[in-house]
Amino acid sequence: MKPPLHPITDDHIHIDPRNGRGIEAAKDFKRAGGTHLFLVSKPAGSLGVLPARGEDYREVFEETLRVAALVRETGLTVFPVLGVHPAEISTLSTRMPLPQAALVMKEGLDIAASYVAEGAAVALKSGRPHYEVPPDVITASNGVLAHAFHLARECCCAVQVHAETGPCTDMIEIAAAVGLIPGKVVKHYATPDTPLVPSLLATHPAVPILAAQGRMFTMESDYMDENSRPGAVIGPKSVPRTTRSLLLQGAITVEDAIRIHSTTPSAVYGVGIDL
Repeated sequence: MKPPLHPITDDHIHIDPRNGRGIEAAKDFKRAGGTHLFLVSKPAGSLGVLPARGEDYREVFEETLRVAALVRETGLTVFPVLGVHPAEISTLSTRMPLPQAALVMKEGLDIAASYVAEGAAVALKSGRPHYEVPPDVITASNGVLAHAFHLARECCCAVQVHAETGPCTDMIEIAAAVGLIPGKVVKHYATPDTPLVPSLLATHPAVPILAAQGRMFTMESDYMDENSRPGAVIGPKSVPRTTRSLLLQGAITVEDAIRIHSTTPSAVYGVGIDL
């Protein structure tokens, strides 16, 4: 196909050579017209890591950076996002008391932030469980999230948050309490009602509506790259293919596409996104 006329960016994607298609999935993204991607670290358990202390997450982050280097060899621009998946509080707390589990997650985020500080990664990943959990787990998770926000302010970086469906309005206050502005908090797998920066699935029906409003948002596939769940959440070609389809339909303009794929992620993450 013809080279893209503007960047096409997937704001949240996993590439996993151990459990999935690996670099072939990245090549699919590129062949479909993709140019830039935010490569997000996977849960520790998916890589066979069972953390007992924060330092144990280093193996997960090093694997993510190794994969990032391989993906760059395809000609794609890769921005690593490192952190601790919020669902890990459930697995950790089966092996240790809840306060210790939260501490291990905070220590893991400390390690992730060190990679951001040295320029190896561009953002952090945190959040809280997206499924029903007891109140004490929510409280502990919000404490971990607040720590991630504090680290992001110290590193001057953004945070991708994985959380329950809905606006997550309270995260504005959690961020403000540590001096992090809402424009640095990205709601992964977002709904349009969030006051945070929405990262919408490429197939979300609200994409043309938010684009017409001039809303600042990004697009993602949340592709998991696991052979046991092929195509989940949506495939690696989804962001470029959907963008091209919306442009051909006249549902979004070229200016909208540039705002979605270049202007917004550049502003949020403090990176250059151009061809």
